Amino acid sequence: MPITEILARNAALYGEEICLVEINPQIKEIKASWKDYELVETNPENRYRRVMTWREFGDKANRFANFLLGRGLTKGHKAGILLMNCLEWLPIYFGILKTGALAVPLNYRYTEDEIKYCLDLADCDVLIFGPEFTERIETIKDKIPNVKIRLFLGQDCPEFAESYYSLTACCSSVTPQITLSDDDDAAIYFSSGTTGFPKAILHDHRSLMTSCEVEMNHHKQTREDNFLCIPPLYHTGAKMHWFGSFLAGSKAVLLRGVKPEWIIKAVSEEKITIVWLLVPWAQDILDAIERGDIKLKDYKLDQWRLMHIGAQPVPPSLIKRWKQYFPKHEYDTNYGLSESIGPGCVHLGIENIHKVGAIGKAGYKWELQIMDEDGRPVKQGEVGELCVKGPGVMKCYYRNPEATAEILKDGWLYTGDMARMDEDRFIYLVDRKKDVIITGGENIYPVQIEDFLRTHDAIKDVAVIGLPDHRLGEIVAAIVELKPGASSSEAEIAEFCNALPRYKRPHKIIFEKVPRNPTGKIEKPKLREKYYGGSLVEAQTESR
Repeated sequence: MPITEILARNAALYGEEICLVEINPQIKEIKASWKDYELVETNPENRYRRVMTWREFGDKANRFANFLLGRGLTKGHKAGILLMNCLEWLPIYFGILKTGALAVPLNYRYTEDEIKYCLDLADCDVLIFGPEFTERIETIKDKIPNVKIRLFLGQDCPEFAESYYSLTACCSSVTPQITLSDDDDAAIYFSSGTTGFPKAILHDHRSLMTSCEVEMNHHKQTREDNFLCIPPLYHTGAKMHWFGSFLAGSKAVLLRGVKPEWIIKAVSEEKITIVWLLVPWAQDILDAIERGDIKLKDYKLDQWRLMHIGAQPVPPSLIKRWKQYFPKHEYDTNYGLSESIGPGCVHLGIENIHKVGAIGKAGYKWELQIMDEDGRPVKQGEVGELCVKGPGVMKCYYRNPEATAEILKDGWLYTGDMARMDEDRFIYLVDRKKDVIITGGENIYPVQIEDFLRTHDAIKDVAVIGLPDHRLGEIVAAIVELKPGASSSEAEIAEFCNALPRYKRPHKIIFEKVPRNPTGKIEKPKLREKYYGGSLVEAQTESR
């Protein structure tokens, strides 16, 4: 069943019930007094709290779909979404799907060059963007001729775009009569890699529906639950965890900000029952409690039943510490890739907290194997590459058959992660075959940073690796080899790196010869062995 039918069902059955709440705590922070704040503002983007019912969700999705259809968008076309989390994000996503076109979420941290690359790779015909990205889009507006429809979501629409609000307000809210099937293409997501720019991952409606079913099976959402969504909706992790609430017909809250006080306040005020956190946010909440910045007795938290974490390795010590303050919480961790429609192909399970440290077992509707280099299952306890199979596996890397053939073999998705299975069939990650660095749940491509650093006049060679960090999981470290006779300092290199986006800048710069093997490849395992100083999840590294 196409995922759009779930929205139609929810709108019909629960039409007047609130389905989405957007909270923007920064609005109240800039006011002199919270009590003097008026919720009704001329500009809806300046409201602290905005709500949407299931009927409004369905109507907005239908209006956007009918607008796009009126502009000639049909099956096979693609529409890029470049927005911060907001109340309009999901209706826009589903409006695109209702036309039979493909939704293409874009990482809001992308530079203008990365945005152009992804729009070109995905063959996007449409781009919907918010005011945060006006400058970046203006820089490339003449370089993306295939993007013929440019829609601006906000006030003061730039001259090179059209206003989303103005154009869709008068469109019909009647459901478009477009026939969709499970096999129809639905979305393109962008994945990380070690070769620079990301790959485009193609999923169909079956994949999206699988994600709904997997999430609800794992976390038992009911209509009484309320999910707090903090991560960006462009990411499969955030949206696919929400899919469980979507299938259950339950409420969700979009929180625009990650301060510990904001998270706890939202849980209390909105009666949240389920929260998905990244490791740094969980660490920050615990630190704020222990500093006395958050006093749990001041909040209503009894209804909060589940805290789960994904996107990076989880320190067992973190969960032990969490349970000291939240002893009644259920806990789960989820493993997945954008190629496997996000979280859930492997999950720990709320009943298996005694196995914290493992990523879990095969998820609902999923199979897994640990393979050797010849594609044969390894013996229990031996290390091999984790492979998964299920109805949520991507169709392909769009326009990249070579890369597709490397990762999809005989129905198995080769994850690139090295793992082992214990005697109870729980899976433990032992290393990443790929060189991607995961910091605070975000994937970073070392090659991009290495290529940038090599443009420095004093640098001969450079290798970028991840080092363990108590809060972020990993931080970026650059091993820099200077040219003979050249000199530089950590401060100078750090200043040079200010041209990079903040999250890509190295936290540590180490001056040393870069080791390479006889074929010229950097020997990163040697560097990791030298500088890791302990296991990935338990070691603590001071970062600037």
